[in-house]
Amino acid sequence: MVKKSSSRRWLKEHFTDPYVIKAQKEGYRSRAVYKLLEIDERHHLFKPGMIVIDLGAAPGGWSQVVSKRVAPHGRVIAMDILEMDPIEGVHFIQGDFLDEATMKTLLNALSGAKPDWVISDMAPNMSGNESVDLPRSIYLSECALDFALNTLKDSGGFLIKVFQGEGFDELLLNIRRHFKTVSIRKPKASRGRSREVYIVAKDLKLKS
Repeated sequence: MVKKSSSRRWLKEHFTDPYVIKAQKEGYRSRAVYKLLEIDERHHLFKPGMIVIDLGAAPGGWSQVVSKRVAPHGRVIAMDILEMDPIEGVHFIQGDFLDEATMKTLLNALSGAKPDWVISDMAPNMSGNESVDLPRSIYLSECALDFALNTLKDSGGFLIKVFQGEGFDELLLNIRRHFKTVSIRKPKASRGRSREVYIVAKDLKLKS
């Protein structure tokens, strides 16, 4: 009964959410675009000609935004284990970014180039049990960081959604070790009760 009540409450909140309504009116696939738009407005992350990898991209809201920012000569490569409808200017790879075969497909798509940014709005499937969900989230974030460190060009950037709690400080410290400028943002479109924040890491340090 508690779960049903919670689901009904979430559905009601979702369909009356002003960002959901705005996204539908403006042709975006998710309310998450407004988090990215606010962060980009403040930090000026994306420029024409850039190459950006969008991890956990489905349904494609972030890729919609970034593909316009990097046009006409930039590229967006979106990756997800879920299917995603095509977006103009976006190369989609369906698969797990931790899988060797998926990585090979990505390297073929990059054709020797290295991305300017790796971005991630990923979250694990939530069980509602924080003691399970939070470690899963931190692990996924650590994997995304490792991916970024292994693929980014020198002075590249990394943007990721992270949930605050146990393991967050260690992850943040690790990101600070590898990037010159690191900021934490809580966009207005993030729900107030959510523990999510976004880490904006700029200028990957050269490996010694």
